[in-house]
Amino acid sequence: YLNRGYLEFNIDSTQVSISPDKKDMYLTIALHEGEPYKISAIKLSGNLLDRQAELTKLIKIKPGDRFSAEKLQATTKAIVDKLGEYGYAFAQVNAQPQINQADHTVDLTLNVDPSRRVYVRRVNIVGNTRTRDEVVRREMRQLESSWFDSSRLALSKDRVNRLGYFTDVDVTTIPVEGTNDQVDVDVKVTEKPTGAITLGAGFSSTDKVVLSAGVSQDNVFGSGTSLSVNINTAKTYRTLTVTQVDPYFTIDGIKRITDLYYRTYQPLYYSTNSSFKIVTVGGDLKFGIPFSEQDTVYFGAGVEQNTLDIDSATPQSYIDYVKEFGRVVNNVPVTVGWSRDNRDSALVPSRGYYTQTNAEYGTPAGNTTYVKVDAQAQYYYSFARGFVLGFNLQGGYGKGLQGQTYPIFKNYYAGGIGSVRGYEPSSLGPRDTTTGDPIGGSRMAVGNIELTFPLPGTGYDRTLRVFTFLDGGNVWGDPGQGGTSTGANGLRYGYGFGLAWISPIGPLKLSLGFPVTKHAGDQYQKFQFQIGTAF
Repeated sequence: YLNRGYLEFNIDSTQVSISPDKKDMYLTIALHEGEPYKISAIKLSGNLLDRQAELTKLIKIKPGDRFSAEKLQATTKAIVDKLGEYGYAFAQVNAQPQINQADHTVDLTLNVDPSRRVYVRRVNIVGNTRTRDEVVRREMRQLESSWFDSSRLALSKDRVNRLGYFTDVDVTTIPVEGTNDQVDVDVKVTEKPTGAITLGAGFSSTDKVVLSAGVSQDNVFGSGTSLSVNINTAKTYRTLTVTQVDPYFTIDGIKRITDLYYRTYQPLYYSTNSSFKIVTVGGDLKFGIPFSEQDTVYFGAGVEQNTLDIDSATPQSYIDYVKEFGRVVNNVPVTVGWSRDNRDSALVPSRGYYTQTNAEYGTPAGNTTYVKVDAQAQYYYSFARGFVLGFNLQGGYGKGLQGQTYPIFKNYYAGGIGSVRGYEPSSLGPRDTTTGDPIGGSRMAVGNIELTFPLPGTGYDRTLRVFTFLDGGNVWGDPGQGGTSTGANGLRYGYGFGLAWISPIGPLKLSLGFPVTKHAGDQYQKFQFQIGTAF
């Protein structure tokens, strides 16, 4: 009622009575609605610190609008937060209404009392049983011995949350005894296991089982440096990867990423008897340079060797590529990228967005020259406590340069968890014109919509959630690659539901997916789970 203008609303009485058989209870509530009121005028008074124009812009209710207690509360909070940015941590805004009952209008006066200006004496880190203080402190934008700034405090909380080392981050201000212009800031964190054993499995209607595993540590010895050794034993994709990430390679926050890898990939495992395999050995070095609190630009270079093993059952398009470039193809790529992270948490985001782009150029120093561009965007919106709507869109485009064919070892594949759930991994996209096998392609687009909410009966538990999803996407290839897409525009859609749990060994997702429409040649995989995966 108060949010809809009924300023005179009141509950006059409540009565409780029991039925004669004492099995039921009757509740009677007598209320007075009154008439809806409109705002006749609204103004600011008090000590405005010569910022009246700036504070007036924060008023969310205008003359002529219906009175709304919710909008009034949002206005007072916005003004208090703005004053907090200038060091006034104890500012107060009191609304003083003058009611005209004759024409049902109300004149609002917002009395602003900034109180005293304070500065931060100490920043205390609490609850970090393993993570070093410096790992948290270097993300703080509210500094000790400086004026209190509520916006910098909120930014600091988001940055600590985005580390992904903690399940919860709570920032509070505590007045210092014996003074009236100092506060301490307590940053209380709840550690989560940052080491993960990555397990993955898929089960299909034809009793095919795919297993994978890996070991990673995102916070080695509490230093903030991550180290991962990924040993994947899936029949289709076997890897031995060692990755080290130092987020503060320099004191200015330049990140260094070192990657060494050995990969074998059998993209035709599900669809043919061919033992076609791509063996890749290489490494790369990449640096991330922060340009703002949320933006990072990446530069890197690498070197790799790709060996293509073919047999008599290998699709003709792959055989043609080997005939053109040979069985062993060297590649020397350089990369440049950009990312922006505005999420409130890297582990369980509920608001904000994340975007990244990356461009890779295969230089003439190798046997093949090409360009490959990838982009991804995520957006999260929480419309109720615990309910989060997430959107994910990613795409890729590749093209061979100087008249060369786009390298097949850089092909995109879609299908399965991480792209379009409900389909066999890597089963979507172009198919070889002679064998009908999926061969991947040089262009890819995938979109996901996910609604997550707490598991009923668990209350507001961020570590255990239920989700429902709708996925869509596919892969396309150049005509010269010997592949053609099937179905309406080549697009495939899947829907389903699942369970997400932040387990002791890493984030776990279980999903049950179903295709929206079925096309000839499509391969389906309903149940999938993976530990350590994101969207």
